[in-house]
Amino acid sequence: MLLFSFSFPATAWALEGFGPWTTNGLRGLLAGLVAGCCLAAGRAPLPGRQDWPGLALVALGCVVGFPLLTTLALRTSSTAHSAVVIGMLPMATAAWAALRTRTRQPRPFWAAAGAGAALVLAFTLQQSAGRPGLADGYLLVGLPICAAGYAEGGQLTRRGMPGWQVIAWAVVVALPASALTCALALPREPVQLTGHALAGLGYVAAVSQFGAFVLWYRGMAAIGVPRASQLQLAQPLLTLLWAAALLGEQLPAAAPVTALLVVACIAATQRAKARSPRG
Repeated sequence: MLLFSFSFPATAWALEGFGPWTTNGLRGLLAGLVAGCCLAAGRAPLPGRQDWPGLALVALGCVVGFPLLTTLALRTSSTAHSAVVIGMLPMATAAWAALRTRTRQPRPFWAAAGAGAALVLAFTLQQSAGRPGLADGYLLVGLPICAAGYAEGGQLTRRGMPGWQVIAWAVVVALPASALTCALALPREPVQLTGHALAGLGYVAAVSQFGAFVLWYRGMAAIGVPRASQLQLAQPLLTLLWAAALLGEQLPAAAPVTALLVVACIAATQRAKARSPRG
């Protein structure tokens, strides 16, 4: 979560020198090249036929769809605001995983997860004066897409595919789309090679799109998708801090209170899961 929490500030930096479509295309292209080298160096076997649909869903959700939608949102929305909207991602991931695996979670788990989602939703509405904008629309559409990719990647790791190979194959699968996006966007969007832009692009490509996922999917395989998804509730709160420290954005006054309440929700979901004999 710490590595992912820098993703929005890094994207904001990348947008200082690249357009949103160029940023997303280069992000996937560079990550795909790194992943391909890692797969070759590790002599990773080709995934089985039964794994390709899952990898395609991971590629669609975590490599193409969600990064593009959040990048488009960050053109008009602050990093802090966008980060809090994405705080609803844990609930979406847990719900998708439950439907995907046909497992039941205890009521206290869902109550705590729902409370965490309600907190970040209330925070979002308060910050936008109750009138969500286009950026909120991009982010809300991106939530189920990313949740599907997270949950499907977790299932692949639980079936035995190493986490680093899951995300590596996913970004390789997405390479044609990333390359096409670059080819179409680069001639049409302005490019300014600043230090911030290059650093931001490098981070989202090497860390947000690959390195952080290696640890994330490994953790999901170890403790399960629903439990791991609730740890994401801490991500928007960390991102708020980086938005203030790195981008100079004004931290909303309600953020500290929201942080404490969300941490309490995280603790409640973990305890509820641990006490569930069926979890």
